[in-house]
Amino acid sequence: MESKNKPLLVITGPTASGKTRRAVDAARRLDGEIISADSRQIYRGMDIGTGKDLTEYGEVSAHLLDICPAGYKYNLYEFLRDANAAIDDVAARGKVPVVCGGTGLYVESLLKGLRLPEVPENPELRARLRGKNLEELTAILGAMKTLHNVTDVDTCQRAIRAIEIQTYYAEHPDAAAQAEPHPRENYLLIGVDIDRENRRKRISRRLHDRMAEGMVEEVERLIAQGIAPDDLIYYGLEYKYLTLYVTGKMSRDEMLTGLEIAIHQFAKRQMTWFRGMERRGFPIAWLPWDMPDEEFTDIVAELYAKAGCP
Repeated sequence: MESKNKPLLVITGPTASGKTRRAVDAARRLDGEIISADSRQIYRGMDIGTGKDLTEYGEVSAHLLDICPAGYKYNLYEFLRDANAAIDDVAARGKVPVVCGGTGLYVESLLKGLRLPEVPENPELRARLRGKNLEELTAILGAMKTLHNVTDVDTCQRAIRAIEIQTYYAEHPDAAAQAEPHPRENYLLIGVDIDRENRRKRISRRLHDRMAEGMVEEVERLIAQGIAPDDLIYYGLEYKYLTLYVTGKMSRDEMLTGLEIAIHQFAKRQMTWFRGMERRGFPIAWLPWDMPDEEFTDIVAELYAKAGCP
């Protein structure tokens, strides 16, 4: 439900585009609060690797950050439940809900108004799938649905969970019917546009900066706190490669090279998703990543007013 017809502002873009700073600036300008649409920033203690950058928020309130312990496996059902509750709360208090994040599945599902039933674990199915490699699991999932979301097959654990969900839908058609979308109509979707060359430079520089900030030590600390290495690998990207390095399964050079390539590939997949969203009927107003701050917020405010802000 769209609270009090308050338009929803969404600011998205690929990793390293600077979208968090842009969203915070927009929230300040419009008297808004941030709702994170990042699939990994919800975990406590996973700060450097996820690029949480909490200092960027300043006095602007942010929701869906640090709401789960590391090791937990947050899912789309929980995100839609929590994000919609936060949006309703922000709008009910007369403020502008500003969704910010680069997890395309989260952003599109939210705008699509997707409603998902909670899918319980299936121990018997998990036992049958245990031991299969990622290629085998991908083939099983591919026979059940079209693989739009490549993160479903990023790790064996993710693939097994995706198979578990699809199996549940097949066995409970009434639950699958509940997942029919109820599209939002009152929103403004802004994309932070960065060219490939600058994106690659910023990703590489940011990776080295985060290494200097203690990203390896962050993973070591999480493992020392009792988080299973496999659970960290489940989160992919930084946590996958750093965990493999920390546990001695990969050299430092292999880790840095592999991780940098993986982040570049991830950013490319993000842009593919966003372009797909446009084809699927979600208009994105792209604004340059290096636009002066005041000009950016001026344009966002103008577009937001046209979107129906009272």
